[in-house]
Amino acid sequence: MLTEREPPLWERVGAMICIVMLTGALIGPVFAPNQGETPMLRLIWLPVYAIIFGLIAARFDRVMRAWPAWLALLGLVILAYVSKYWSIDPAVTGRRVIAMAMTGSFALYLGSSFRGPHLPRLLMQTALLLALGSLVMVFAFPAIGVHQTDNAGLWRGLWYEKNQMGIVMVAGATAAAACLASGDPRRWAPVLTLVLTTVLVLATQSKTSLLSLMVGLGLVSTLWAMRRGGAAFTVVCVWLGIVMASIGVYIFLTEPESILAALGKDPSLTGRTHIWDSLMRRVSERPWTGYGYSAFWGRTSVPAAFVRQETGWLVPSAHNGWIDLLVQLGWPGALAVGSLFVTATLMTLVRLGSAGVREGYWAIAYLGVFLLLSLSESVLLSHASLPWTLFLAILARALTSETLPISTPLARNPRAAYQTRSRIAAQYVHGPARRPLFRL
Repeated sequence: MLTEREPPLWERVGAMICIVMLTGALIGPVFAPNQGETPMLRLIWLPVYAIIFGLIAARFDRVMRAWPAWLALLGLVILAYVSKYWSIDPAVTGRRVIAMAMTGSFALYLGSSFRGPHLPRLLMQTALLLALGSLVMVFAFPAIGVHQTDNAGLWRGLWYEKNQMGIVMVAGATAAAACLASGDPRRWAPVLTLVLTTVLVLATQSKTSLLSLMVGLGLVSTLWAMRRGGAAFTVVCVWLGIVMASIGVYIFLTEPESILAALGKDPSLTGRTHIWDSLMRRVSERPWTGYGYSAFWGRTSVPAAFVRQETGWLVPSAHNGWIDLLVQLGWPGALAVGSLFVTATLMTLVRLGSAGVREGYWAIAYLGVFLLLSLSESVLLSHASLPWTLFLAILARALTSETLPISTPLARNPRAAYQTRSRIAAQYVHGPARRPLFRL
C-alpha cells in the first residue's frame, strides 16, 4: 500500500508539540514539582487542545476515515464519564474524562494522518530533541536531570523520575529502529537517536525500560531479517522464537527467584506484589464499577489510604495498568481495553506484509512494548500519556483503509519501495476522488 506525502512542516511541528506535552517533559517538574494537578498545568493544556482542534480540522476528511476507532474511543469516554455517578471523586473524574477525550482524539488524528513511515519518523525526531534536552539537564542542571534522594545518581532528564524518561526513550528507540528498517535513505538522525535513547535507557537502570527496549528493537530486527531472509529463514526464526519463549516461561515458572535476581529484582518486584494484593482486595469490593475514572489515587481517597497503610508507603499508582483499570472502571473497563488491544494486534498482524514493510514494523513492535509496559506501569486509558496515545494511534492505523496497493517486488525491497513511493507522492492528487496519476 502507498501512502500520501509527508505532512507539511507546520503540521509536524504542531503534532510534535502535542507529543512533547504528553510525555510530561520539563513542564511537570517545573510547574508541579509535587506531581499534583495545579491550575497552571490546566492552563498550559488549553493552547494544546486548541492545536489539537486545528490539526483535526485540517485533516478532517482523513481523520473521519478512522471511524471504527472513533466509535471505540467514544465507548471508552462514555464508560469513563458514566463512572462519575459512583466515583469517589466526581470532580476529578469529570475533568480527566475531558482530558482523555481530547488526547484520545489527537491519537486518532496522529494514526490516521501520519501514514506509513511518517509516524515513526515523527516520533524519532521528537525523541531526538527530548534526548538532547535530557543530556543538557543531566550535565548542566543536575539538580533537575539527576535523582538527588531516592535513586540518587540515576538519570531522569526532563522528567519527574527515571521510569518516565525510560518509557519515552524506549518509544524513541523503537521508532528510530523502524526508520532504519523502512528503507528511508535518511540515516544519520535515526542512528543518532537510537544511540542516545539507548544510552539514556541504560542510565535510568530501569529494568522495565531495558526489557521494553529489548522487545522493541528485537521485534523490529527480527521481522526485518525474516523479510530479507526468505521463507526458510522465516520458518527457522519462528521455530527458534517458540522454543526460546517456551524455555523462558518454563524457567520463570520453576525458578522465578533466580530470574528476578538476575534482573536485580526481589521476589516482590520492589514491593509491587504487595501493592497488587492490596488492590485486588479493593477490587473485590467493587468488581463491576470500580471507584471512578482517575479517582482512586487522590490524596483524600479512603480506599487508597488503606492500600498505603497496608504497604507502608505512599503508593502513587498500581504499577500495573490492568489492575489500575480494575480499581477505576471494574471488569467492564479492563475487558473493553483488552478487546481493543486484541483487535489492534490482529489487524496489525494482518497488515504486516504491506503496511509493516513501509513503516519498518513499528506498529507491531510498539504493541509488544506497550503490552510489557502495561504489566509494570499504569499506562492504560490514561488521560495524558504517550504510551496510551501511541496505542490508540496504532488502533487508528489498523482500522483505517489505505489508498493504494504496492506490488510484491517492491514490497520485498524496502529501499526501492521507499524511493518509488517518494516519486509517486510528488504527483499525488489531493482531490475528492483521491486518485493517483498512475498506478504501479
